[in-house]
Amino acid sequence: MTATQSERVTAAVMIIGDEILSGRTQDTNLSAIAKYLATYGVDLCEARVVPDVEQEIIDAVNALRTKYDYVITTGGIGPTHDDITADSIAKAFGVTAPEHPEIMAMLRERWGEPNAARRRMAHVPEGGSLVKNPVQGPPGFQKENVFVLAGVPAIMRGMLEDVGPRLRTGAVVLSKTVRVTGTGEGVIAAPLEAVAKAHPDMSLGSYPFFSPPDVYGANLVLRGRDAAELEVAVNELMAALEEAEANNIELVASPA
Repeated sequence: MTATQSERVTAAVMIIGDEILSGRTQDTNLSAIAKYLATYGVDLCEARVVPDVEQEIIDAVNALRTKYDYVITTGGIGPTHDDITADSIAKAFGVTAPEHPEIMAMLRERWGEPNAARRRMAHVPEGGSLVKNPVQGPPGFQKENVFVLAGVPAIMRGMLEDVGPRLRTGAVVLSKTVRVTGTGEGVIAAPLEAVAKAHPDMSLGSYPFFSPPDVYGANLVLRGRDAAELEVAVNELMAALEEAEANNIELVASPA
């Protein structure tokens, strides 16, 4: 269904893996998920990175799934000893994680009778449904409002395509960007704060830029669900910036 303007649909991301926390692997999934959810009007409100430790995963998913409409996890559903996400999610819900017959059939078709390590990839919590994997390997799964996806970015993005249609959608957030060049944030801060206070339901942010040797300024991004209010806020901000004698004020295309 399509939500009304006043409805807000929320989500959290839980990134699972010692390799992320150690710095060995750089996460790119968070950005991809945030952009994907935005197209469905779902606000990503929180992200956590947790180690490959069962109790840490259990505690984090239980905290997040009760606070937000959806939780998306990445990582920990492969065949190695530290791939414990499926069993940990099952324990968070108080159920077991038996081998899913559809996944077992996929594994047998590819490798014959799978060994113990590969059978680990077939674990799905009782009552869970599969999330399609159009890239390679076994699928992810959904257990109530928790979606469990692979950590490999290309595979994770493929799985997201099966997540989107299952989401309760919200009103898509609109954005406009006002760029100020040749003026520092010390001048910009007061006008921006005044407009932010006048429009508490909107999000306003300042993102400075600098290009050597002497080009500097900030992109002021205004985000909201009400197109009319967004237009009013942009006009108010540009007028306030002119009054503060900011230089080179222009409305530019917001990034996708």
